[in-house]
Amino acid sequence: MDAASFVVFLSSVLFVIGVMGVLLRRSALMTFMSVELMLNAANLAFVAFAHRLGQLAGQMFVFFVMTVAAAEVAVGLALIVTIFRTKRSTSVDDLAQLRG
Repeated sequence: MDAASFVVFLSSVLFVIGVMGVLLRRSALMTFMSVELMLNAANLAFVAFAHRLGQLAGQMFVFFVMTVAAAEVAVGLALIVTIFRTKRSTSVDDLAQLRG
């Protein structure tokens, strides 16, 4: 197994861990961190495929994904803090009551 194949395998393992975190955790903060783990796993796969193909397109796409993830972090953490201030809980089950 060469280095690029190992990196793709590692990114798939990290992505599966992130999916399991989203499906199994009930805390909004842990769900948010699991989504970030899935984004980073996808970034790792983009870099590995770009390296294997000898092109820079995958690495440029990683910068776009990182920009979107930074905006997501700012908005997501603001929402989590606001919800915690009003509900005193970050449980996903408690957030279902916020539907209008």
